[in-house]
Amino acid sequence: MKYTELGNTGIKISRICVGGMSFGAASDKFQPWTLDEKESQKMIRHAYDLGVNFIDTANCYSFGTSEEYIGRSVKALGIPREKIVLASKVYFNDGKLSKKAILREIDGTLSRLGTDYLDLYQIHRFDFSTPIDETMEALDSLVRAGKVRAIGASAMYGYQFHNMQIVAEKNGWTKFSTMQNHYNLLYREDERELIPICAQYGVSLIPYSSLAGGHLAHKDWETKSKRSQTDKALHDKYDGEKENNMEIIARVADLAEKRGVTMTEIALAWHLTRRVASPIVGATSEKHFDDAVRAVDLTLTAEEIAFLESSYKPHRIVGALNEENAKANFDKWTVKK
Repeated sequence: MKYTELGNTGIKISRICVGGMSFGAASDKFQPWTLDEKESQKMIRHAYDLGVNFIDTANCYSFGTSEEYIGRSVKALGIPREKIVLASKVYFNDGKLSKKAILREIDGTLSRLGTDYLDLYQIHRFDFSTPIDETMEALDSLVRAGKVRAIGASAMYGYQFHNMQIVAEKNGWTKFSTMQNHYNLLYREDERELIPICAQYGVSLIPYSSLAGGHLAHKDWETKSKRSQTDKALHDKYDGEKENNMEIIARVADLAEKRGVTMTEIALAWHLTRRVASPIVGATSEKHFDDAVRAVDLTLTAEEIAFLESSYKPHRIVGALNEENAKANFDKWTVKK
């Protein structure tokens, strides 16, 4: 495994990140395909044995049980707290990114993870209903209190991220060190504005859906896996551009065959050429992590990169929210117990 720094924080992370949405009590109200606690612990052990020290989750994943499974697994496996980098997120909850909500939700997250601090705390989306100043000051207070070491953001428009960084700069508050955006070979819209802004601020990219929900790991559009058959969000993200996406998938498969590696290795190796610090891998089998870790040592040529990228066509925006669709998205992902 190779390691890199998370932004300019001094926090050392593996070049592959464990995606916590795969863990938690399965439910039709959230996701029916997630792994139970025993399987989650098995996956975390395997990833850690491979050198992966970075785990990302969120307060809304599987009614909070993702955080609970991760916290109990780290403890049961005897992993020293200082040897693991834990990240979680806030937004899909009552109050979104208000000061009151942030101060409440961090305590819930810490309790479920069984720790007294987070290495990285991220806002899950941009909140149109809360002033930026209120959100950034609240996040800064968590850093000053020692509950959080660094802060990050997730899918949003470039201007939103830039405005939030400017507010933090002007007030002497903690700036974002990471961006967890929707980014993979099938979806590259953030290359236009958001990613250049991240580069301007020295912000690390830790993209979600790095394998497009598995689409970049196999030749066929759908498989018999429970996720492929039941994950509605996966279909919403990629089915609309299926024709172009299949062209790209065919190229990934072709190059993988030529290089004698898996499609996962090709897709993630491409990521690591695009200033991505640590792509998030939502694995449901140990082999998924084996393939992901091998990608770290796979070098693609300029010609191979061009081959993978050249058939991409502009896609509709998926991930960043405008004010009109923010409410529907919030209602969809906020799980009310």
